[in-house]
Amino acid sequence: MQESADTRIHYCFCQMSSDTQVQGRQTVTALPGDGVGPELFASIKEVFTASRVPVDFEEMILSEMEPEKSASLESVIESCQKNTVCLKGIISSPVNFQYGLLQTLNMKFRRGLDLFANVVSVKSLPGCQARHRDLDFVIIREMTEGEYSALEHESVPGVIECLKIVTREKSTRIARFAFDYAIRHGRKKVTAVHKANIMKLADGLFLECCTDVAALYPTIEFESMIVDNTCMQLVSNPHQFDVMVMGNLYGNIIDNLAAGLVGGAGVVPGENYGSEVAVFEPGARHAYAEQIGKDTANPTAMLLSACNLLSHLHLHEHADRISKAVKKTIADGTASVTCVNTITKVIQLNLASQSPQ
Repeated sequence: MQESADTRIHYCFCQMSSDTQVQGRQTVTALPGDGVGPELFASIKEVFTASRVPVDFEEMILSEMEPEKSASLESVIESCQKNTVCLKGIISSPVNFQYGLLQTLNMKFRRGLDLFANVVSVKSLPGCQARHRDLDFVIIREMTEGEYSALEHESVPGVIECLKIVTREKSTRIARFAFDYAIRHGRKKVTAVHKANIMKLADGLFLECCTDVAALYPTIEFESMIVDNTCMQLVSNPHQFDVMVMGNLYGNIIDNLAAGLVGGAGVVPGENYGSEVAVFEPGARHAYAEQIGKDTANPTAMLLSACNLLSHLHLHEHADRISKAVKKTIADGTASVTCVNTITKVIQLNLASQSPQ
């Protein structure tokens, strides 16, 4: 199949060319996030230093929970656009309705950079205890519309209407991204997750777009699955999945469910792509504010996200060294997976034990 310009845009802008030659040091926007994010980011910096990674961080604080410490959203977006790459911790969103604002800082950040595709790699790690073994599938979530449109109002006292926005343009865009991803990563099947049996127009349109795009990729198997059945299938037979594509809310739920299959939120990396910027962060959104300062956070997801960032920058040797050190630390059982300082120190030792690249 000959790719159209519209098909290629998802990768040709948010990923560097394979012919790119890396020279000198590179600057990356860094947003440590809330909760244990600053502790996890400290681990990243120590490991990068130990591996002599040629990356400089432009560190900024972006927080909805502590607005007095936060940089402006505009300045953060400007930094991300300038550097084109960002390493991000989890930014917490308040549960309650404050100041007349329905759109969270996370949502504004994603839309400001048009981060339409969230990619979460769910892969079993040897040494990490879980019910299922040898899992390896990918969840792709559309992040700019759906239930996260922040369009809610009280039509009459005691009655709230919440609008779910689904468009053909963005449904087609995420479907093409999913199939492009499958082609480029040697995947065999794409599963579209929906609730079109109930939301016949909204999810019906999403499913229609996925089906239309699937026809353009005859080498990739395509199936659709209702979201409630998907949840059951994930916990009973997750090996059947390869690439999964879905809307915003379903993606958030499925991401977290899938993280639990391989060891929890602390071990699953995530990536977010727009047309010009790539943002790397843990795949499951938990800031763990209650664990601040207790040295009980797991830096694995953040470290693996950082490895994906290095691969994106074509710093493959550094990415491979750190990834191997992280996985060896977990496989050997020489460090508790809930102790950030211990894990960081053991990873540094494993890095030092590797042959120079």
